[in-house]
Amino acid sequence: MKNEGKKVIEQARNQDKTEIAGKESGKLSFEVDPRSVYKCVQCGTCRSVCPVFGVVGWESANTRGRMLIIKSLLEGRAPSEDVLQSLASCTTCGICASRCPAGANPPEVVEAARAQLVKCGIKTESQEKLKSAVLTYGNSFGETKDRKHWLSETELSRIPEKSDYIYFVGCFDSYRYPEFAKKTFGVLQRFGVTLLPDEQCCASPLLRTGFKEDAEKVMQRNLEQIRKMGAHTIITSCAGCYTTLKNNYPEEFRVISLPEFLAEHLEELNLKKLDFTVTYHDPCHLGRHNEIYDAPRKVIEAISTLKEMKNIKENARCCGGGGGVRIGYPDISLELAKNRLQDVPEGVDYIVTSCPLCVRNLRDAGGNIEVIDLVELVAMSME
Repeated sequence: MKNEGKKVIEQARNQDKTEIAGKESGKLSFEVDPRSVYKCVQCGTCRSVCPVFGVVGWESANTRGRMLIIKSLLEGRAPSEDVLQSLASCTTCGICASRCPAGANPPEVVEAARAQLVKCGIKTESQEKLKSAVLTYGNSFGETKDRKHWLSETELSRIPEKSDYIYFVGCFDSYRYPEFAKKTFGVLQRFGVTLLPDEQCCASPLLRTGFKEDAEKVMQRNLEQIRKMGAHTIITSCAGCYTTLKNNYPEEFRVISLPEFLAEHLEELNLKKLDFTVTYHDPCHLGRHNEIYDAPRKVIEAISTLKEMKNIKENARCCGGGGGVRIGYPDISLELAKNRLQDVPEGVDYIVTSCPLCVRNLRDAGGNIEVIDLVELVAMSME
């Protein structure tokens, strides 16, 4: 497995060239809060849980290695292509932070370091491609069709112009899983929920890959619309959108995940019990980053029998899709998804999760059990 991982990262180095935008790397300044870096005492606890290290097997591809590299950058080391490969391959899953005895938060440090590299003009072609897609088309895929293409003209005409509640759809559900968006909005419309007139990417891809200033511009476009509509609550079914809206946008409104909203309104949904068994995959940005564990399970148990995976909640293994790794290092991302499927128990009919990116990555891993979004399970129960 580790030999395969080494091949993967070598291929990535050949395929994904580093750009140093007209600057000499030796003269670049690198600034990250040293207090957050020096919390790491290099004990190595994180080596046993870092998902990328489990595939690649190099010290620079685990949390401790990344923290040591960032420390060396603070102490004067010039940023280089090797540095970028190490930092760009982190999924920011957060399992290292949950296990760190010193209280360090490596994903936060890695994101800050990526932002510094971008500021220095050091970035990969895949990072630049992602940024260009978001800034040009308002979504991470570079799609040109309307974001609400999954609604008919009649349905569009019935969307309320103002509401206390807004459903933030996200890029994935808008363009890769429009059936999820349609089912989600169908449920939420019962509660008077509306949509933004011109929703943009939440900016999570930009923030995770280091384009902080560009992210703020995109976030501002969404904020202006939310303020104009006077909404006090934003509901989203994407874990990446949730953690971004919750933790990176101003605290002007309540942000709630779809599992939380559904759990709060179970009685009003009149869900019927279904005779099958499912297991649940905790998305990193919903689970470890925001500690939302009970709500999705409450919804699942109202519908079907839940049989837990081997590693769950704060110990759940990453699907491999986050942190820009899926686009930058697709082979590593796929290996991580395959590893997660090893945790699936026998005798389940579906793998359920609450993030479209997790759905995509786990489906791509090619297991023999169908992966579905929580809203699909709810839709089955409401039929």
